[in-house]
Amino acid sequence: ILDEPTTGLHPADIKHLLAVLTRLVDQGNSVVVIEHNLDVIKTADWVIDIGPEGGDAGGEVIASGTPESISSVKHSYTGMFLKQIL
Repeated sequence: ILDEPTTGLHPADIKHLLAVLTRLVDQGNSVVVIEHNLDVIKTADWVIDIGPEGGDAGGEVIASGTPESISSVKHSYTGMFLKQIL
């Protein structure tokens, strides 16, 4: 379980981190990442989008599925941004 592992990382380091996470998954491990970085989110096998806002205005599951399926959920902020980069 990783909580926002890309915070403060250079883009090259994010690519390296994603390669390491991919290797872990390829070896049969489960990897859970809490993240706001779209480059990480778009590589996920499964996304759980929680919102719609933060704090007291959030905490509901807005959508869950592949990044591609999340990108088609109109009321998902994550989906709106994913749609632009997928």
